[in-house]
Amino acid sequence: MRSFRSQIGIIPAVAALWLAACGGSSAPSSSAPTASPSSAALIHTGSVKVGANSQTVLKSDKGLTLYYFTPDTETTVACTGGCATTWPPLLASSGTPTSNPALPGNLTVLNGANGKQVLYNGHPLYTYSKDGDSADAYGQGIGGKWFVATPDLAATAKYNY
Repeated sequence: MRSFRSQIGIIPAVAALWLAACGGSSAPSSSAPTASPSSAALIHTGSVKVGANSQTVLKSDKGLTLYYFTPDTETTVACTGGCATTWPPLLASSGTPTSNPALPGNLTVLNGANGKQVLYNGHPLYTYSKDGDSADAYGQGIGGKWFVATPDLAATAKYNY
């Protein structure tokens, strides 16, 4: 009987460790990307399935799809606070962000409410907390205001969605 009681005590401990490990996997998506001095470019391109089509989109250095939010402007970030928890902003650790391969648009940084947020052609960039790997683009079209960022994202703030 003593052996059975000690096994019962182990079950909650194992469950707690398992839950802690599962919860820990989502933490990096809500924190700023960290870059080492020898790190590669902050932005890459990659192909993902968006709706029924494969599309080339901008990706973070962690391989996650990047998005833009239509209420944002080149000088004002509308997604802050709780919004930025669901849509973690792409932040520059220092200097001017780089891309690989070279993108046709301009990368800049806006020092705003979220920190040093990276902009592509004047659009602040974000990841989506529900995207778990490089093949995901679950944020596309949410609320009619969130869209994948593509290399040909126009510099103007006019949207035809």
